[in-house]
Amino acid sequence: MSLENPNALLVIPCYRESGRIEPFLDSLQRVLGADARVSVLVVEDGGGAEEQRRMQQLVETRRTAWPQLRPLLCLDQNAGKGGAVYAGWAAHEDEALLAFVDADGSCAAEEVACVLNSARQGQERAVFASRIKMLGKQVQRDFHRHLLGRVYATIVSETLRISVYDSQCGLKVVPRSAFEKARPLLRITGFAFDVELLCALLDTGCVVHEHPISWHETAGGKVRLLHDSWRMFRDVLTIRARRAKWTITLDTPSPTP
Repeated sequence: MSLENPNALLVIPCYRESGRIEPFLDSLQRVLGADARVSVLVVEDGGGAEEQRRMQQLVETRRTAWPQLRPLLCLDQNAGKGGAVYAGWAAHEDEALLAFVDADGSCAAEEVACVLNSARQGQERAVFASRIKMLGKQVQRDFHRHLLGRVYATIVSETLRISVYDSQCGLKVVPRSAFEKARPLLRITGFAFDVELLCALLDTGCVVHEHPISWHETAGGKVRLLHDSWRMFRDVLTIRARRAKWTITLDTPSPTP
């Protein structure tokens, strides 16, 4: 199936990000504001009434000059990063491409535009941004986080038997049709949700392409290295166990009427 200049919905999942999202919103408006094919939706993930009020103000002050910026979506309770992304993707049904990007601006607006354009090229496929120092790309990252990230990526590849360099970069684009096929398999809504998403996409027949991007470390992240790394490793084991069962289900032919 070919996609010809499809519309895209870019979700920005946020949990108490009003203090640092403003520069990133402004850069997205500068880079994507003139592209009528890209809608942007900020999802506030249960950060409380005062946080939602501040985020509402940040979004609404930009919507007059940036009509592709959708009204803020507020979740009553914290659903996790994956939960916020999926809630945003489910909120609107007009776009053929579903994307998300982290609120901290570590993936620059120019890189967001490049990955979206890559997803529009040729045959239908998902495009996952990847922090790789190649093709002139620059990756500025804390050494310990980089080391832990490489260990985690190796665990993901070896445990789940998938070839992926960077499963955790916070910029991904998925065709809506592919996501709808994978959606019944998805359970995880925390930081490892995109590993499960990757597996579900591959197992339901979607091609996934890793797209190198430049990336820079941004202070104030919500990930706690040791605590969240253990949770993410535990989730990988859960995905492996569940994946064996869903592979059997996918391979089982439907009964003949």
